[in-house]
Amino acid sequence: MENKAVKNTGKSRDWGKLFGKQIFIPIAALLLLAIFNLVTDPSFYKITLGFNSAGNPVLSGYLVTILDYGSELAILAIGMTLVTAASGGQDISVGATIAIAGSVILRILCGTNSRPDTLQAPIIVAFLVACVAAMLCGAFNGILVAYFKIQPMVATLILFTAGRSIAAWINNNELPIISDPTFSYFGGFIPGIPIPMPFFIAVACMIVIALVLKFTNLRLYIQSVGINESSARLNGLNPAFIKFLTFVILGLCVAVAGLIKVSRLSSINYSVIAKDIEMDAILAVALGGNALSGGKFNMTASILGAYVIQFLTTTLYKFNVQSDALSAYKAVVVIALVVFSAPIVREKMSALGKKIKGQSHAKGVA
Repeated sequence: MENKAVKNTGKSRDWGKLFGKQIFIPIAALLLLAIFNLVTDPSFYKITLGFNSAGNPVLSGYLVTILDYGSELAILAIGMTLVTAASGGQDISVGATIAIAGSVILRILCGTNSRPDTLQAPIIVAFLVACVAAMLCGAFNGILVAYFKIQPMVATLILFTAGRSIAAWINNNELPIISDPTFSYFGGFIPGIPIPMPFFIAVACMIVIALVLKFTNLRLYIQSVGINESSARLNGLNPAFIKFLTFVILGLCVAVAGLIKVSRLSSINYSVIAKDIEMDAILAVALGGNALSGGKFNMTASILGAYVIQFLTTTLYKFNVQSDALSAYKAVVVIALVVFSAPIVREKMSALGKKIKGQSHAKGVA
């Protein structure tokens, strides 16, 4: 009997630890979506090997789509997580800044001709210029938030409103088109590799941020500022600069996502590109269990949350949900997250867990 009691107690502790982990929320959401699709249509998980228009082998299927489009969202979630943790607010200008970065890339590659036969500059040069432009946009937002003490959502509303007009102005309201096939590799497939290139780009970004957070004090500084700015200042930190830095890092992530976006079509549509993607990035951070009021963060959970959001989006598209209605379904997820994260709900769940633990212990003893 005592052995049973020990085993039951151990099991309840294991479950308690699992429920207490921050990454439990995105994992649970992922499992629910996976089971739902498995029950409704097992073909959802079918992956086929075919050939694209260039005759190169490519993988296709819903899971590949999730891996493909979820990767650019994961890149944005990296920067959004840092901004949220440090400033206690979110950047809603991400989509507009992607339009600016993408427009800069096309401008450099096309030069004065919107339909060039050959690239007018190396792709790496265009990308680096776009990085500078996106980081300047991030710096603009960071200055307003960190030094002028403007609430992040209000500060970023400026670029949210004007960003797409700026992107159109960069290319004189023209829609440039890149004919060079190598440019499409970044948003598609590299010849001979059937896995989408955005996934490899996302993995590279994950490795970089993991190394930065592991071998520098950036995580500690950001969390310190997010938890208590005054205390961080008394401990020798510069909260304004740290907030500013997170917005600049987000700008760099936006430039990478912008390259992927314009590479997919080898062109740009200023009013449609990356529309509402900032909301998905914010939702990915929330789904990762990170407090939107700032403080401690879990980067792995945010990245997983990004793929879960894309999983949800792909599932909705599979059931022929109109694109205009996607926001309504995602709003339900937001409501569920907000309710689940509420202190009173957490307290009741904790009390329920203790009650179940006590009952299992009592049964084991009996």
